[in-house]
Amino acid sequence: MEPVIKITNLRKSYQNGVEKKLVLKGIDLNVTPGQIIGYIGPNGAGKSTTVKIICGLIDSFAGEVLVNGLNIKKDPVEIKRQIGYIPESADIYESITPVEYFTFIAEMRKLNVRETLEKAKRFLKYFEIGENADQRVGSFSKGMKQKILIISALLHNPEILFMDEPLSGLDANSVIKVKEMITQMAREGKTIFYSSHLMDVVEKVSNRIILINDGQIIADGTFNELRGENHDESLEKMFARLTGHLESNRFELNETLKNE
Repeated sequence: MEPVIKITNLRKSYQNGVEKKLVLKGIDLNVTPGQIIGYIGPNGAGKSTTVKIICGLIDSFAGEVLVNGLNIKKDPVEIKRQIGYIPESADIYESITPVEYFTFIAEMRKLNVRETLEKAKRFLKYFEIGENADQRVGSFSKGMKQKILIISALLHNPEILFMDEPLSGLDANSVIKVKEMITQMAREGKTIFYSSHLMDVVEKVSNRIILINDGQIIADGTFNELRGENHDESLEKMFARLTGHLESNRFELNETLKNE
C-alpha cells in the first residue's frame, strides 16, 4: 500500500541569536491510509514543527515531504486542499457567527455553501452547540471556539486530518465525541495524524504510536509493541522511560517533597 505521507530525512533549524538550533534531526516516516498516528514527545521535541511542515505552514526546511504523492514544496496549495488541520489554538474572527465563519470557509474552499452549512449544523448539534450557531464567536468560551476550529477542518471531508493538541479547552464529554469521531474516520479509510501530550487519549485511539525526542524518532509501533517486556507499563511511564525522564522525575519529586 502506497503511503499517504512520506517523509525523508526531514531537518529543520531555527536561528536563536547568533546560534542555530536544530529542531528536527532527520525524520523518516511513512504513513499508510487508515492509520491513526499518535505523535508524542516532550515539549520542544519537534512535534508541532513536524505537523506545520507537512501542512505547508513552514516552508523552510531540508529533506522531502510528500502528501498523497505531492511534494509540499512544489504543490503546497493543492495539498492544503486535500488535508484538514486542527491547531491547539487559532484566531477566529470574533465579530462573526459560526454560520458566517463556515460560509467563509466554504467560499474559500469553493464548496457548495448550502450543503456545507447543512453539514456544519449537523456538526454543531453533535458537539452540543447547535443553539449557538448565530451567536458572535467573541462570546464563546475557549472550548466552544475549539469546537468551531474542529468543525471547520472537517467541512471539505479531508482524507488526511492533522490534529495538533486538538482537545485544548474541551470538556470531558466533547473529548469522548472527538475520540469517537477519529475512530469512525479511520474506519472509513481516512488517516489521522494526532499530536498530543494527553497520553490516555493517544493510547486509546492510536493504532500506531510514534515517539519523538530531541528532534528524532526514538520509538515507532503499536502500544503493545512499544511496551516490550514491561507489559503492565502505561504509556505515560513508557514515555518517561524512553525519553530518560523517569528517574529524574522521581528524584525531583522526592527532593521537592522533602521536609527541611
